Amino acid sequence: MTHQLHQYHLVDPSPWPLTGALGSLLMASGLGLWFHSNSTLLLKMGGITLMLTMIQWWRDVIRESTYQGHHTHGVQKNMRHGMVLFITSEVLFFLGFFWALYHVSLVPTPELGAEWPPTGINPLNPTEVPLLNTAVLLSSGATITWSHHTMMKNNKKESTYALMITIALGVYFTALQASEYMEAPFTISDSVYGSLFFVATGFHGLHVMIGTSFLMVCLMRLIKAHFTTTHHFGYEAAIWYWHFVDVVWLFLFVSVYWWGS
Repeated sequence: MTHQLHQYHLVDPSPWPLTGALGSLLMASGLGLWFHSNSTLLLKMGGITLMLTMIQWWRDVIRESTYQGHHTHGVQKNMRHGMVLFITSEVLFFLGFFWALYHVSLVPTPELGAEWPPTGINPLNPTEVPLLNTAVLLSSGATITWSHHTMMKNNKKESTYALMITIALGVYFTALQASEYMEAPFTISDSVYGSLFFVATGFHGLHVMIGTSFLMVCLMRLIKAHFTTTHHFGYEAAIWYWHFVDVVWLFLFVSVYWWGS
C-alpha cells in the first residue's frame, strides 16, 4: 500500500463476478427445468459453478485482508456501510412477504372461505417443531455472541468452541425445517396460505444455510488465527447477518405459525 496516496483498495480485475452471474443464471434456468421437466442437470451445473465461485472469491478476499494488508481502516469502514445496506435490503425483501401475509389474513376474501387459515387448510401446530426451531435459533444467537465476546478477550479456544456450537445449531435448524416440510399436511399449491408459508419460511431457511456457510468460513479462519481483537470484520459481518436471521425468524414464528394457526 506504500505506493498509494490513499488508504482505499482498488481491487484487481477478477473473473468471479462473471462466473457468479453465470452460476446464478444456470441455477434459475435449472429451477425452471426442474419444476416443468424434472431435469436437474442445469440446476446441478449452476450449483457447482456458484460453489466454486464462492470458494475462490472468498480465498481472494482472505488473501487481500489477511496476507496483503489491503483492508485498512477506511476499507473496513466502507465494508461496514455496505453490510448495513445489504441487511437493510434483506429486511425490505422479507417485509414484502409480511405485507402479503397480513394483507390476505386480516381481511380474507370469499375465495378463502372468509377466514384465516383458508377453508380446508390444516395448519401446523406452533408449539411443536416451530417452537423448538425458535429455541434453537435463539440459542445460536447466544452462542455466537459468546464466541464474539471471548474472541475480543483473545480467548481463541473458547471462541472456537462457541462458534462450532452455533454452526451445529444452524445445521440442526435446517434439518428440523426439512423434516417439517416433508410432514406438512399442505403444499405450496394450496391457496395463498401454502404459497406464503413455503416461500417465506423457505427463503428464511435459505438465509440460514447461507449464514451457516459464512460461519463455517469464519471457523476455518479462526482456527488459522486470521482474526485479531482489532481486525475481524469478516467475522463481525457474519455475526450481524446471523442476528438478522434470528430476528426474522421471530417475526415469522409469530406471523406465519402462531397467527397463521
